[in-house]
Amino acid sequence: MTGRTAPFSRFEWMIAWRYLRAKRAEGGVSVMTWISLAGITLAVFALIATLAVRSGFREEFVDTILGANAHVTLYSSVRVTETGQTTRTIPDYAEMAARVRAVDGVIRAAPLVKGQVMATHRGSNAGVEVFGISAEDLATIPRVAEPLEAWGDIADFGQGVAIGSGVARELGLSVGDRIKLISPDGAKTAFGTSPRVSNYDVTYIFTAGRYDIDRTRLYMPFAEAQSFFNREGVADELEIMVEHPEAVDDLTLPLLTAGGENALLWTWRDASGGFLRALDIEDNVMFIILSILVLIAAMNIVSGLIMLVKNKGRDIGILRTIGLSEGSVLRIFFICGAATGIIGTLLGVTLGCAFAIWIDPIFSAVNYLSGGGVWDPSIRGIYALPAKLQAGDVMSAVFLSLGLSFIVTIFPARRAARMNPVEALRYE
Repeated sequence: MTGRTAPFSRFEWMIAWRYLRAKRAEGGVSVMTWISLAGITLAVFALIATLAVRSGFREEFVDTILGANAHVTLYSSVRVTETGQTTRTIPDYAEMAARVRAVDGVIRAAPLVKGQVMATHRGSNAGVEVFGISAEDLATIPRVAEPLEAWGDIADFGQGVAIGSGVARELGLSVGDRIKLISPDGAKTAFGTSPRVSNYDVTYIFTAGRYDIDRTRLYMPFAEAQSFFNREGVADELEIMVEHPEAVDDLTLPLLTAGGENALLWTWRDASGGFLRALDIEDNVMFIILSILVLIAAMNIVSGLIMLVKNKGRDIGILRTIGLSEGSVLRIFFICGAATGIIGTLLGVTLGCAFAIWIDPIFSAVNYLSGGGVWDPSIRGIYALPAKLQAGDVMSAVFLSLGLSFIVTIFPARRAARMNPVEALRYE
């Protein structure tokens, strides 16, 4: 063995394996090694689970925004009418919509009439936001046309109104019932403006997947909404859907040009930018915190390996005496420490991936054992805890865990390699 040997030779693996599987009484694997193994497993599991929930929550949040709301809202700046009143309505909405549809990348441009009213049914009241839209345009809204749950037929929209499941639950409505809408800005008379009260059949109930949408949203046929809100011949805004919502900023100039000199834009990023930035900050902070947990778990490898080196001092002296090089001793104990990191990482990845894959039954079990009410959609906005397993998140957790495990293992392994064989055998 006095000659140069190839790194990580077979005999190095054999000796390391004997040390790892030796009993505690023989100076083998210590309790600290098992603790570090469990720590790395749990830390990697927590990191992957958190990253999966983070990715799932962000995707679900963005998907509900893009699936039930306009990617871009085009509206008019304030102008003064011939009668001296100020307004932001769009009189040439049909021509403007045609120009916007011609912009490359635009999927749909639908004129809207919007207003807030009081909805009542059998003594129950709720404030709702009314969207006046044509039946053809309503059928192109993904989260409404293809919702999580639906009652009735969207094809009957022209004969009544469509409401969110939260509104239906609040007012005790079902398909075929009549809902009363009360608007304070109603008919204008010689004695002033009187409230407008109208009754409509509920023809369609949908669950878009966002509590704030399902709880407040009501769709009304466009022509009916114009009459109900005194918007004859005008629209309040254009609801624009684009092919690539993530690149919506690239369409700002073409859309403003198509909208005309008084056009203003409000994108989905403008509406939810603050929340998305908060999610990014939270993501970074959580990753740093969980990385520290992985580092703490990896540091336990040092304690276990130092104890192993101390117990194997006599063996190290004998191996060095018969010609084993410092490099071989270093690699033997590096294998012992790295094996803990590798096994712990593999177990953590397995648990983390299993959690992300079976999060629904796991969450249901937790909710059942706690008596229900663990997840409040009125606070969190969505109905369930989402998780999305991404290869990049898993690989980042694996590289972080293995990298830290390998780095901290080098120091006690190097100490073992530099041990003086004479000192190691002096008291034997």
